[in-house]
Amino acid sequence: MNWLKTIATAAILHTAAIAPALAGENLSAITKAGVLKIGTEGTYAPFTFHDASGKLVGFDVEIGEAVAAKLGVKAEFIEGKWDGLIAGIDAGRYDAVINQVGITEARKQKYDFSEPYIASKAVLIVRQDNDDIKGFADLKGKTSAQSLSSNFGKIAESAGAELVGTDGFDQSIQLVLTRRADATVNDSLSFLDFKKQKPDAPVKIAAEQDNADYSGIIIRKGEPELLSAINKALADIKADGTYKTISDTYFGQDVSR
Repeated sequence: MNWLKTIATAAILHTAAIAPALAGENLSAITKAGVLKIGTEGTYAPFTFHDASGKLVGFDVEIGEAVAAKLGVKAEFIEGKWDGLIAGIDAGRYDAVINQVGITEARKQKYDFSEPYIASKAVLIVRQDNDDIKGFADLKGKTSAQSLSSNFGKIAESAGAELVGTDGFDQSIQLVLTRRADATVNDSLSFLDFKKQKPDAPVKIAAEQDNADYSGIIIRKGEPELLSAINKALADIKADGTYKTISDTYFGQDVSR
């Protein structure tokens, strides 16, 4: 039976030897390499996308660059499709994902999240001249332009609205603008991005839900030093005004809470 113990011991040692490689670089290795590898989509404006010149830009891109700078390294972005983006952490393709990853209990079972760095809320959007709808309760008997399978649609429906089906935010807001729907319940960040691009568009937020959904930087479990360093970097960029500058650029206001 001793040979079984020998094989078992060897297997344990082999697993321990390859674990760091599978887990990606820890903080000291990242610092030594001078690079923080970040997984991102690259197709999700205004968070991570390519501008007219082909350069990768966006809110999350600038957050990643700012965090890396606080760590004393450069950000290297590795793009991938959303469906496999988080799995890239397991495969060791990168050290973190910064791509509006919502902090959920299910994800926290397998990964670690930084402190939240952005918040989104469900908001009730109406035309600028609409004084009849002041809160979600006022949707009763009104029409609301919604993606029918979305949580926002469920909110509007539960408030008594008649839903007008759409493909997403852009179509929903157009139906409100053209008076083919009285309102839309949608994401606050999408609205702020829209108003940043089209400040003269005659729409407004009539009400917002109290509860927010938060996103964080996601990394592998078992890297507490890296997690602590990322959290400190996020706190530092908020304290020195870097976060506000980035937030103002893309949303026109602080979106951290």
